[in-house]
Amino acid sequence: MVSTKEGRVSQKSDAGVFAVLELLDGGAPPDEFEMLVDDARRSGADPEELAALERAKRLGLSVRARAESEQQRLATMSALFETGFDMAVPQDLESLLTMALRRARVLLSADLAWIALYDDEKGAHVIRASDGHITDRNVGLRLDPGIGLGSATTREQNPAPFWTPDYLADERIPHSPSVDDVVRLERTRAILAVPLSRGTGPLGSLYVGERKVRHYSPDEVSLLRSLADLTSVAIEQVRLVERNAALIAELERRTTTVEAGLRDVRGLSETHHRLIELVLDDGDLHALTDEVHRELDAHACVYSADGTPLATAGEAPVCPADPVTLSRLGALTPRRPAALGDGVWAVPLAAGTGHLGTLVLRPRRAWGPEDEQLLPLVAQAVSVQLLVENSRTAITEGQIREDFLGDLLSGPQRPRRQLEQSARRLGIDLRREHVVVVARPEGEAHGKPAVWASSYAYRQKGLRSMHNGHAVLLLPGGDPGAAARAVSAELSPLLGHPVTVAAAGPVGDPAAVRDGFHEALRCLDAMTALGATGKAGSLRDLGFLGVLLSDGHDVGAFVHAAIGPVIDYDEQRFTDLTRTLEAYFEAGGSPTNAAKRLHVHPNTVARRLERIGELLGPRWQDPERALEVQLALRVHRVRGVLARADADGDAGGDGAQEA
Repeated sequence: MVSTKEGRVSQKSDAGVFAVLELLDGGAPPDEFEMLVDDARRSGADPEELAALERAKRLGLSVRARAESEQQRLATMSALFETGFDMAVPQDLESLLTMALRRARVLLSADLAWIALYDDEKGAHVIRASDGHITDRNVGLRLDPGIGLGSATTREQNPAPFWTPDYLADERIPHSPSVDDVVRLERTRAILAVPLSRGTGPLGSLYVGERKVRHYSPDEVSLLRSLADLTSVAIEQVRLVERNAALIAELERRTTTVEAGLRDVRGLSETHHRLIELVLDDGDLHALTDEVHRELDAHACVYSADGTPLATAGEAPVCPADPVTLSRLGALTPRRPAALGDGVWAVPLAAGTGHLGTLVLRPRRAWGPEDEQLLPLVAQAVSVQLLVENSRTAITEGQIREDFLGDLLSGPQRPRRQLEQSARRLGIDLRREHVVVVARPEGEAHGKPAVWASSYAYRQKGLRSMHNGHAVLLLPGGDPGAAARAVSAELSPLLGHPVTVAAAGPVGDPAAVRDGFHEALRCLDAMTALGATGKAGSLRDLGFLGVLLSDGHDVGAFVHAAIGPVIDYDEQRFTDLTRTLEAYFEAGGSPTNAAKRLHVHPNTVARRLERIGELLGPRWQDPERALEVQLALRVHRVRGVLARADADGDAGGDGAQEA
C-alpha cells in the first residue's frame, strides 16, 4: 500500500514539474506560476506534492529570471552595437551628443541625461547638451573642478564612475550653489556620472538622472560606462573631422589666394617685362612715361633729383615743381611710394644709395592693390631708363675728363686761367691741393683698371687717365702716401693680384701736375728697383732716397719725418734728446760710452733713450730706420750750422753799416 501511495505522489510531482516547464516554454508571467501552486492547494494536494510543486515553481521562476536577464543583456549589447553603428555615421557634434543622450535615457530608463565637456577657453567643464530637461538652466552651466560628481569622473588620475541615490542629501559630494539650484529646478534626485576619456586624460562626463530616489546596479553603471566609451571615440572622430574640414577649408582659401596672387604676379611680371624691353630697345624717357601713363591709367611726370621736369604724359603739370613740393619729394623714404594728398602719388627713383629723381602720378581712377604693387616695378624701369641716359652722358663726359687730364700730363699748352675754367666746368678746383697717383697692375688686368679708375675718380671728385697700361689719377688731398695706400687697398682685391701704387704731390696749379706725374713715375721705378713690387707709397715714404729722387728735394720734410718728434720735444721741453741721439750713434750704440761723451750718468742716457723710443716708435733702431735717423741727424746739424752762419753774417753786416 505504501509503495502504491508513493507512486501516486511521484506521478503527481512529475505532472507538476511538466506543468512548470510548459509555463516556461510558453513564456508565462510569474503570476501563472503562483496560480499553479494555488490550484494544487485548492484541489487538496498532499504536503509532499505541494512541496515538490513549490520547489519546481521556484526553479522555474529562477530559470525564467535568468532567461530574462540574458535577454536583457543581449538586448543591451544589441542596442550598444546599434549605437556604435549610428555614431560611426558622419555628423556634427551637437547631433552626436543629442543621440548619445537619448540612447542613455533609453538604456537606463532615465528621466534625463546630460553631457559636460572640457572648455579650453573657460578652463572648466561645461554642460554642452541635455535631454529630458524641463528648464533651460543646465545647458551652458559651468562645472568647476572638484565640484559635484565630476570631482571623481574628471580627475586627471584614474577617473571613475560615481552615483548617488539622492544628490542634494548626499554629504559625500562637494556641493556648489549654482549646480544645486539647477538640480532643484530639474527636481533631480538620483544621478549617475561616468567619465568620457581621451587617451589617458578626461574628456568630460556623461550623466543620467532620476526625479526619484534610485540605487544603480553595477550592471547599469557598466552599461553607461560602455556607452560613454563609444561616445568618447565618436566625439574624437567628430572633432577630428571638424579639424580636417577646417584645415581643408583653410587650404582651399589659401590656394585660392595663392592662385589669385600668382595671376596678379604674372600680370605684374608681364608689365615689368614690357617696360624693361622698352628701355632696352633704345627707347627714350618720353616713350616710357607714355607707357606708364597707359598701364596705370594715371597722369605721369618724371622729375630729376633737383626738381626739373624731364618727361610728362597726360595732363601737365601733374604736380607743380615749386619749392614746397620739391622739399616734400626730397623727404620721401627711398624706394617707398607715398601719397602727397589730392590724389597725387610720388614714387622715388633711386639706384643704390643715389637719388635719381621722382615719378609723380595722379590716377584717373581708384587704384587697387595690384596697381600699388606695380608702382615699385614701374619705378625700377624708370630708374633703369634714367641710368641709361645718365650713362650715355657720363660716357661723353668721361672722355672729356680723360682728355683734359691727358693734356695736363703732357704739359699744358693753354693759359692757366683757361685750364682752371675748364676744370671748374668738370667739377675740379685746381687751386686746391691734389696728388698724382700712378697704379701699375702686376698681372693680367683685362681692362678692369680703366673701368675701376673711372668709378674711383668720380667718387673722389678727381680725374683719371690711362698711360702705358697704368691708371693715372689726379685726386684731391695733400697726403700722397695715404692716397696711394687707399688706391691699393681697393684695386688689389678687385684684380685679385698685387698692384704697385706710387704717388706724388701735393700740386697746387695745372703746370705742376706734369711734374707730379713724372715724380710719381720715378717713385714707381724706385719701388720696383728696391723690390717693393705690390706695395704702395710716395717718395716721402722712401726716406732720404725719396729726397734725392724728388723734384723739390724737400730736405726739411725728410728730417721732420725721421726725427721731427724728437726735435719738437727738445724745443718744447728744453731737453737734449737730439744731442743724446747723436752721441748714442757716435758711441756705436753703447749707452755707457754715450754717457761719457755727454758727461752724464748712464742711467740718464738710458731714460733718454726710452723717451726717444716712445717718440720715434719701438723699431727706430732697426738697421734701415737707424740709417734714416743718422742721416736726418747730420742734415739737421748741418742746417743748424748754416742757419747760425747766416745769422752771424746778417748781424755783422748790420754792425758795419751802423759804424
